[in-house]
Amino acid sequence: MRIVAANKPTPNSFGVNRRLPMAEENKSEQKTPASADAQDKLQSSKEHARRAAEDLKSAAGAFAGEYRGKAEQAWGEARGKAEQAWGDAKDRVRTFQEDAEQYVRENPTKAIFTALGIGFVLGLIFRR
Repeated sequence: MRIVAANKPTPNSFGVNRRLPMAEENKSEQKTPASADAQDKLQSSKEHARRAAEDLKSAAGAFAGEYRGKAEQAWGEARGKAEQAWGDAKDRVRTFQEDAEQYVRENPTKAIFTALGIGFVLGLIFRR
């Protein structure tokens, strides 16, 4: 069995730990010139970093805006070309249809025999 001395002081019994925060408070209240200079440098660095971040944000916004404009312009050009190609295709189909109708009116016999021949060939192909 081990005997523990009851009268042995512990760090907490004298309040050493309780006085320590008070000593730290006194230190923070007493600003030395080096401490004040360090605080000023810290604030200056924070402000510089904040301005740099704002500059970066505005530059990124301008960069995004520029490329958004270029993308919209490219989209408009592509859409215009697609609409033009669609219009050209419709015109070609309409022209082909008109030419076919005119050919049938000018050559009805040839048109009938051509249709019969094509129908006969297609019938042979699909029959097998």
